[in-house]
Amino acid sequence: MCLAIPGKIKEIKGKVAKVDFSGVIQEANISLMDIELKTNDYVLIHAGFVIQKLLAKDAKEIIKTYEQMSGYSD
Repeated sequence: MCLAIPGKIKEIKGKVAKVDFSGVIQEANISLMDIELKTNDYVLIHAGFVIQKLLAKDAKEIIKTYEQMSGYSD
């Protein structure tokens, strides 16, 4: 089973975004997206690629659920 992880875009350079996953910054490729992404957008990442833009409220709910499941929180 694979899991898409939500994160918040911190920076975009070309086709690569730096995405914040609860304090961990990783790069993700945005070339699969046919809509414009910008800093502070929430996105779903799978296998290093952005696959969907999320509404902030939805992303925060997903992140909260993951934190509850893992026992981790900021």
